[in-house]
Amino acid sequence: MPLVRYFAGAAEAAGTESEELAGTSVGELRTRMLAAHGDELAQVLGRCSVLVDGVRSDDDAVVRESDVVDVLPPFAGG
Repeated sequence: MPLVRYFAGAAEAAGTESEELAGTSVGELRTRMLAAHGDELAQVLGRCSVLVDGVRSDDDAVVRESDVVDVLPPFAGG
């Protein structure tokens, strides 16, 4: 299963820094993330970038069993 890693506010909302979730696309993983972690993650997830093995990806992107999926909320900085 793909490894999903949550960072900063996404980790706080999910209540975990990482987990394995079944899914073959970013969109499918997003659905499973929301089912597992509910409204608090939903409020953050819409603003997050999702990277599959370091490449920013949309919901149609294919996810393989060995992929690492990073969920990155926007970061402040200058």
